[in-house]
Amino acid sequence: MIKTQNNKAWFLVLPVLVLVAFSAVLPLMTVVNYAVNDTFGNNQFFWVGLEWFEEMVTSSRLHDALGRQILFSAIILAIEVPLGIYIALNMPKSGFWASFCLVLMSLPLLIPFNVVGTIWQIFGRVDIGLLGHTLAALGFDYNYTNDPFDAWMTVIVMDVWHWTSLVALLAYAGLQSIPQAYYQAARIDQASRWAVFRYIELPKMKGVLLIAILLRFMDSFMIYTEPFVVTGGGPGNSTTFLSIDLVKMAIGQFDLGPAAAFSLMYFLVILLVSWVFFTVMTNLDRQESK
Repeated sequence: MIKTQNNKAWFLVLPVLVLVAFSAVLPLMTVVNYAVNDTFGNNQFFWVGLEWFEEMVTSSRLHDALGRQILFSAIILAIEVPLGIYIALNMPKSGFWASFCLVLMSLPLLIPFNVVGTIWQIFGRVDIGLLGHTLAALGFDYNYTNDPFDAWMTVIVMDVWHWTSLVALLAYAGLQSIPQAYYQAARIDQASRWAVFRYIELPKMKGVLLIAILLRFMDSFMIYTEPFVVTGGGPGNSTTFLSIDLVKMAIGQFDLGPAAAFSLMYFLVILLVSWVFFTVMTNLDRQESK
């Protein structure tokens, strides 16, 4: 007897596909339309092909913003990943204090992005901010609105404060999944603390650490609200990252064609790096399952 395949389950997926089409595909097609056309208003478009893409590829403005973006992402990953692992290793493993630490570590992640920027904008002010006033009282010439180095340090410390908790919580979850038998065997072999971390804890955390690195890279590469609220991309263009530069181009200057080409290139970079991380994670899972 031949069984007929029931495809009625696809009707359950149909609302999701329609929602994705309206929320993602259609806006993306609009951006593609602007990226290959020019307009003088009144919905009159003129085909320009890859002209906007060529302009963006050779633009020194884009190169500078990309350089600042890559530097920022590299710095915060180099700080947040080791710091998050260190915090996770020193958190209590059970009991009341474990729950207390988990709740405490989750608090920065619950604060909206614009509120984080506003908090650090006030916190860093020399006249009323605790950080700015304290540094000025100690003799440091700190002013994030005028000094590019101070602006960079403020944005980096703000991001570390906001997002290190995510890495710590993921690393903590990875540590909690390690069977106690591994630690018992290490104690029997009189393994050092470094050896336990190197050969037991770190290999078991590879999966969650790759997820943490992927999430933090994607978010840092798309960061907009926090630095925009704190510095507005300044002083000068010192903290004008890709997203801020894109908004200035699209809304401030109303250069829709170059901005659309810029956004598509931006999207493809994020997609490419995410695909690389996904491939690495998939290969890692296959190796562990063997």
